[in-house]
Amino acid sequence: MTKSSPGSISTLSSTIAVLAPAKINLVLRILDRRADGFHNLWSLMQTVGLEDEVAIQLSQHHAGIKLQCDAHSLSTDQTNLVYRAAAAVLQHSEQKIGLDIVLTKRIPLGAGLGGGSSDAAATIVGLNRLLNLGWSAMDMAQVGQALGSDVPFFFFAPSATVAGRGEQVNPIRIAGSRWVVLVNPGFPVETKWAYQQLSSNRAGVQPLSDSHAALGGARHLSWEQVLGVAENDFETPVYKAHPGLQAIKQKLMAQGAETALLSGSGATVFGVFRDEAGAQHARAHFQTNSQLKVFAVPAGSGPLVCQS
Repeated sequence: MTKSSPGSISTLSSTIAVLAPAKINLVLRILDRRADGFHNLWSLMQTVGLEDEVAIQLSQHHAGIKLQCDAHSLSTDQTNLVYRAAAAVLQHSEQKIGLDIVLTKRIPLGAGLGGGSSDAAATIVGLNRLLNLGWSAMDMAQVGQALGSDVPFFFFAPSATVAGRGEQVNPIRIAGSRWVVLVNPGFPVETKWAYQQLSSNRAGVQPLSDSHAALGGARHLSWEQVLGVAENDFETPVYKAHPGLQAIKQKLMAQGAETALLSGSGATVFGVFRDEAGAQHARAHFQTNSQLKVFAVPAGSGPLVCQS
């Protein structure tokens, strides 16, 4: 594994912090409905340098899990993905210990950026290291997949194709560098609603194209190859309900983005730029609107990294 692997530390520490990056969907196809009621999906996912932080400390003062978060609108009980991830690790490792967890949020909530899923993955990575469990990326993904469709991807970041419900992950290296401008409108789009709108607005399911299938079989890609086939099935129904998001996409393109796309089911729209200067120029264009949350960040933050 990478430097996130448990084998890279020799002593058991009592505290650890893990950065949890946001993701964008460079391609997102929603395919046929499965027998379990979920949809098969196919996506090319990429982390970006906007990161939450999950800090975990072993506690000698209490048993169980105590979670704190600086985002007051986010619950800190058993419904939180970080809490659920920690509980899943303790269950699978058959350990009964006390944990104090502090979640620092920078990724907007309900934004299509995978913040909750990344936080859950970071929790698993951190506990794997903290408890010297020795789990592989595949082991951690198996624990994480029960928590959410996006969770397994983060163990194979920064770039991968994802299929099925999200459990089929194929890491890919995208050569070169890009910068990404994330424009969040300040309101969330509920994933369940987006799926309902997609189902009612399209005549049928288009099969996966040959160009996308070819990406899935690759190990190395260029940004030019990827950007040439960028697509998101949620754009049509989400833009229909929220035309302001389509206007953001058009403005990103007008500011020089190589491509602009809805991420996940929204509400964040992102633009891909060749360099930091172009991204920062576009970011400044949007910052005049105080309702928007705008970030200019590099693409490809690397694997989940333990800080201490």
